[in-house]
Amino acid sequence: MKPPLVPLATLLGRELRNVKVEKPFVKFGQAALAKKGEDYFLIKPDCERVPGNPETSFSVFAIFDGHNGISAAIFAKENLLGNVLSAIPQGINREEWLQALPRALVAGFVKTDIEFQQKGETSGTTVTFVVIDGWTVTVASVGDSRCILDTQGGVVSLLTVDHRLEENAEERERVTASGGEVGRLNVFGGNEVGPLRCWPGGLCLSRSIGDTDVGEFIVPIPHVKQVKLSNSGGRLIIASDGIWDALSSDMAAKSCRGLPAELAAKLVVKEALRSRGLKDDTTCLVVDIIPSDQPVLPSTPMKKQNALSSFLFGKRSQTSTNKTTNKLSAVGVVEELFEEGSAMLAERLGKDFPMNTNSGLFKCAVCQVDQPPAEGLTVNSGPFFSPASKPWEGPFLCTNCRKKKDAMEGKRSGRPTVLA
Repeated sequence: MKPPLVPLATLLGRELRNVKVEKPFVKFGQAALAKKGEDYFLIKPDCERVPGNPETSFSVFAIFDGHNGISAAIFAKENLLGNVLSAIPQGINREEWLQALPRALVAGFVKTDIEFQQKGETSGTTVTFVVIDGWTVTVASVGDSRCILDTQGGVVSLLTVDHRLEENAEERERVTASGGEVGRLNVFGGNEVGPLRCWPGGLCLSRSIGDTDVGEFIVPIPHVKQVKLSNSGGRLIIASDGIWDALSSDMAAKSCRGLPAELAAKLVVKEALRSRGLKDDTTCLVVDIIPSDQPVLPSTPMKKQNALSSFLFGKRSQTSTNKTTNKLSAVGVVEELFEEGSAMLAERLGKDFPMNTNSGLFKCAVCQVDQPPAEGLTVNSGPFFSPASKPWEGPFLCTNCRKKKDAMEGKRSGRPTVLA
């Protein structure tokens, strides 16, 4: 026997009630102290997947830590979100949207970098970009700003990977394999000082947006991690390296537990200042994801038995080889949905390339521009179009984005001409 039909209005009512029960509050606070004035941040708590429909709302929080000027940080703040959203297919449901988000973040970061480098300016910026949709948190990052998650079990989890050459052996190997040189600054007498840097340019980061004067083996391809919280919620602390050079993840989390987000952000900055002094721009965003029946996240002191779990969870989040997973964290409060940190576009964008059946054009997976297949790089292009040792196995790329891909992989000169 067929089940009885349910009126559409009843189904819609159930869905709306479930959304209201399921969707948490998002409360946030921000604090900063400027040393060089190169930190910027983005707070957009009222984004909508479907414009005009508040039931499809999501929030975006981001930190942009500029260097060698402020232009790249400002440009990324103004353009990155739009570039990410333009890479997500239209007319899909929430689950499909969340599944498409990691790939769209990669495309949006690369597109923003291409557009900024075309301006001919030499500044650069780190980016930590956080998207919150219900209980699902997606974090994309390049550079050494950081996002941590403090859950009700007292476990502090690292949701980003630091791209400092000094601390990341995988990135050192990638940069040198792509044609860059890694070493310390040489001073008079042949002595080497300071952190490991990439030459030319002397940047101590292996990933960023901008930095036109450095080889393009300094890539804008982000590490992306997506997790789902339990309905007990959690706290995100997103901050520039001015915070993390002074405080460990545990110290930052402990310094503000049990306090409202706005006050918590101020205390994290104050604690960093007390610990190290104002040696760099310090910017902190605290974002609480709270069940709708709770006014504030309760204080949960770290339990000794969770210390090892925190260590293991943090280590696992630093690896860059995990593909899509569906496993529980050590204490069962965070479900890991996705993690990937590869710098290869073929691995990050997949193999499909959408085609406009009406016009016979392919859409570039990065810049979203329609072009004839002959004017770009498709899966059938082979080594004639791409100087790789094997045919291209990624999605369709237009000519401009193909050149960017080759430069990032060290297959052509990665030092574009800078306009005077």
